[in-house]
Amino acid sequence: MMVLIENMAFGAIAAAGFGVLFNFGGRDLLWCAAAGALALATRTLGIDAGLALEAASFMAAAVLGCGVRVLRGVLGPSRNALAVAGCIPMVPGSFAAKAILGMFALSSAADGSMVTAATTMEYLLRVAFTLGAIGTGLSITTQLFGNRDF
Repeated sequence: MMVLIENMAFGAIAAAGFGVLFNFGGRDLLWCAAAGALALATRTLGIDAGLALEAASFMAAAVLGCGVRVLRGVLGPSRNALAVAGCIPMVPGSFAAKAILGMFALSSAADGSMVTAATTMEYLLRVAFTLGAIGTGLSITTQLFGNRDF
């Protein structure tokens, strides 16, 4: 339970920070924080239920996409940007950094270790699949529901 609350708090802070970078107004920053908290809470619950990171990220992005669709009258035209800002804290930065460091190690290694190559490829694929899952989860609600109101 404590891990869930911590993830929600950190997701809210990170999403609000990205909202500042995206130049959102004060009211929208609160919605960014709520979106980040919802996304990381959903992903944490999915991982706790035994889902892989990629599947949990897809589920969280889909839940956030549905939430944005339900609140579309309240959020106004910035709703899609709010959904993206809410999903940014789910980007696997640790895996991306490890993949980049692995590529540096491969380019500087004289023997070209197969273990380093395999580990680097694993991290690259996890980053790619997680980003794809987030994008698909966000866009699938628009494809399924169109412009209908709930």
